[in-house]
Amino acid sequence: MAERTILAITGQDRDDFLQGLVTNDIAKPAGTLIYTALLTPQGKFIADFFVLRQPEQMLIDVATSVAPALAQRLSMYRLRADVQITETDLIMSRGTGTAPEGAIADPRHPALGWRVYGHTDHSDDTDWDALRVAHLIPETGIELTPDTYILESRFEALNGVDFKKGCYVGQEIVARMKHKTTLKKGLARVKIDGQAQIGDTIATDGKPTGTLHTISGDEGIAFLRFDRANGVMQAGQASLTRID
Repeated sequence: MAERTILAITGQDRDDFLQGLVTNDIAKPAGTLIYTALLTPQGKFIADFFVLRQPEQMLIDVATSVAPALAQRLSMYRLRADVQITETDLIMSRGTGTAPEGAIADPRHPALGWRVYGHTDHSDDTDWDALRVAHLIPETGIELTPDTYILESRFEALNGVDFKKGCYVGQEIVARMKHKTTLKKGLARVKIDGQAQIGDTIATDGKPTGTLHTISGDEGIAFLRFDRANGVMQAGQASLTRID
């Protein structure tokens, strides 16, 4: 079972409150699962999470490692709004096999299967690292860290940002990166020939090119400077080539 915390947001102002903070449009029907993030005013990553709209509340499915920071930041923005943020005892289950009753498709990519919320763990034995590498899916605390920008972390491809929804925290930076610049850095899949370790520095002709993050078999997810990521790169005792 993934280490996830499920928060509940209740109160009459919950929709407007969250809509003005997060990267995605949450004005969706009840039962919709939405992938989104909360950023700093400077556009840097704080937490990514799923929002499940329900008739009387919204559930926030977030990595346990960043749940306290997310709850604290949301509480900071609450001010006088009629909003309550509480931790629940719900369990998030996920899998790619036969979906249990109440399961909802993961909105990031069809290959990521389903998620379901309840008091019983229905998770299967899916190799999530292999799936993440195959489909270039970042993970909180690994590829997604406080020094990252979400567009460099493929949030647009993962349906995690809406460019038409209006203002949210960090929106100006995200919009500028989308419309006024070409991304020079970001996540990519790499082929690994030899021995390399997670966290190894990647170099091209001795020049720093990036960092190797998740590894599955002979492939991995790396954060790269795209202008140096052509041809053969080195990490640890391995040779790397970009494949996506």
